Amino acid sequence: MDAADRVRYSRQILFAGIGEAGQEALMAAHVAVVGCGALGSFHAAALARAGAGRITIIDRDYVEPSNLQRQWLFEESDAAESLPKAVAAARRISAINRCIEVFPVVADLTASNVEPLLSPAQLILDGTDNFPARYLINDFAVRRAVPWIYGAAVGSYGLTMPVIPGRTPCLRCVYPDPPDAPQPTCETAGVLNVIVSAIASLQVAAALKILTGHAADLEPRITTMDVWSGSIRQVPAPARDPDCPTCARREFPYLEESHREAAALCGRNAVQVHERGAVDLTSLEARLAPLGEVRANPFALRFISAPYELTIFPDGRAIVKGTSDPGVARSLYARYVG
Repeated sequence: MDAADRVRYSRQILFAGIGEAGQEALMAAHVAVVGCGALGSFHAAALARAGAGRITIIDRDYVEPSNLQRQWLFEESDAAESLPKAVAAARRISAINRCIEVFPVVADLTASNVEPLLSPAQLILDGTDNFPARYLINDFAVRRAVPWIYGAAVGSYGLTMPVIPGRTPCLRCVYPDPPDAPQPTCETAGVLNVIVSAIASLQVAAALKILTGHAADLEPRITTMDVWSGSIRQVPAPARDPDCPTCARREFPYLEESHREAAALCGRNAVQVHERGAVDLTSLEARLAPLGEVRANPFALRFISAPYELTIFPDGRAIVKGTSDPGVARSLYARYVG
């Protein structure tokens, strides 16, 4: 740390739990934020202000006007440009703290890319909105012995739980299988921005404790809260399951499965499709221009042919809005992208 760092982080250094040694450890840390929506954008902003040295931000989506109510790093201009969330977040973090190295990744986290994307990180923050992604993170984290912090929020309710492989239960100890019934989403139940910030704050607090050398002091608890009713509850996490397929039997099926070609997005009336390799957006723009409205930036191309809207990324991935049927989404992708 130099003199400027000591001034910038002085109030954090004065806190006994961190001190100068903890701040130096934080400045040398590398954290991965998976999902840069409501939770993840808060994670990234808080980590940048706290001085986490390197932050990898992984997100598959782009900024929309409906995000601005609760997604903390984005502005109206980001939605107007349809910027990928990871790119918009990286730009904002550079303005918050120019000393932070930010690695924006515009991609879906899958079994095929999880190793290169998450391997550099010493801690993972969960900002995702679906259980398959969390099980993928859990498989990776347990196999590589990397701590991660689970979190979720919808309506006025949220919960969080730290997972420290080898010491606490993993996600599958607590949730052996994904829910078999439809779950409420932000689209169906709405969400208050204050529950998002509350849960994300608890996640980042746990991350700071781990990154500054106090992982052994972190209690394996499940914290739930409802900011509308004012209830907050903490219960000890259950004991590690001696027959857990992940942390006991060392089975990692989510690392072995290839990513799905088409998958409905949580609460979005949209489907993500990825059926081919890289796409030249410039030539695609010229080809689609006579067929409907086209908007493009260096990161994605949006094609509107009512009632559908396709946002195509350079890696060939697309988000098809206007349907929740993967078959319809694949058909539209084949028709317009090839």
